[in-house]
Amino acid sequence: MAPVVSTLLSDSSDVKNFVMKEGYGVKGLAEMGLSALPKQYIQPLEERAGTIKIASGESIPVIDMSNWDDPKVAESICDAAEKWGFFQIVNHGVPLEVLEDVKKATHEFFGLPAEEKIKYSKGQSLTNNVRFGTSFSPVAEKALEWKDYLSLFYVSEDDASAFWPPGCKDQALEFMKRSEFVIRRLLEALMNRLNVKEIDQTKEFLLMGSKRINLNYYPKCPNPELTVGIGRHSDVSTLTVLLQDNIGGLYVRKMDGDVSWIHVPPVNGSLVINIGDALQIMSNGRYKSIEHRVIANGSNTRISIPIFVNPRPGDVIGPLPEVLESGEKPIYKEVLCSDYVKHFFKKPHDGKDTVEYAKI
Repeated sequence: MAPVVSTLLSDSSDVKNFVMKEGYGVKGLAEMGLSALPKQYIQPLEERAGTIKIASGESIPVIDMSNWDDPKVAESICDAAEKWGFFQIVNHGVPLEVLEDVKKATHEFFGLPAEEKIKYSKGQSLTNNVRFGTSFSPVAEKALEWKDYLSLFYVSEDDASAFWPPGCKDQALEFMKRSEFVIRRLLEALMNRLNVKEIDQTKEFLLMGSKRINLNYYPKCPNPELTVGIGRHSDVSTLTVLLQDNIGGLYVRKMDGDVSWIHVPPVNGSLVINIGDALQIMSNGRYKSIEHRVIANGSNTRISIPIFVNPRPGDVIGPLPEVLESGEKPIYKEVLCSDYVKHFFKKPHDGKDTVEYAKI
């Protein structure tokens, strides 16, 4: 049986045991009808949703991909990667039913009893490639994020078939497969502007040799103004392809030191694309990985499904030779991808501090 509400609010260890060790997650807290947010989730004042500055009347680009071969489409992709770091794409070719199916499967996974979900948690999962958890880095964080997740690292179809949860593996795999073409075409356009005229096998491994898909679940929150769904950060990926539902809550920081944040409104059938740190490093800073965050919601549960497209863990990332061949000076050193990722995951979300790790 779950602890009573009064115990939860008064005993810190009970909250963590209930959420993490017993597998109820923040979903379990939300379903208890709490009238106040447990103290573990109260963020420092400067990180709370109620204190951030929202830019009005601005939005990231929305690019129509109906004609992939139109040079203007490639130009729009590269311009957005340079000037915004984020953009949405519509008419991209991933069927709407595939998107709807993976959203439905996400709700169904998080609707499972805690004793089913806990089977995929750290220490109980049969593989490190499948992980159910909560927040981002609970060991390192002073304040927890109001989010549960299922993280699925793709090794092979056989591995996924054997270890991914049966209720969502087919839908998650189908979303990944159908997005492959989109990812490849986006990278071809982005590489072309960097004077990489062909993505050979070596470049393919470097750019998209590793993939991970997350099912993210943000329950309705009793005090959304005091916490965050995800704290401000940039992704470590090459690219991230994000499917969000119609609730909203994703915010992107404006470039050039501006403190304002721009809401990324849900567009039916769209995918949100953002540049990750790996591509910022490979482009020597031409393409930008941008801080983003998710605000908790006091009225509705939100889900999102990102596909993180990464170099392989054993790859070394640094400015591409084609970028530097004109004499441009490198801003970043070469770093082992696995070292970079470990540096990212060992600390709380902290803006873009991780990319500083790679600077010369």
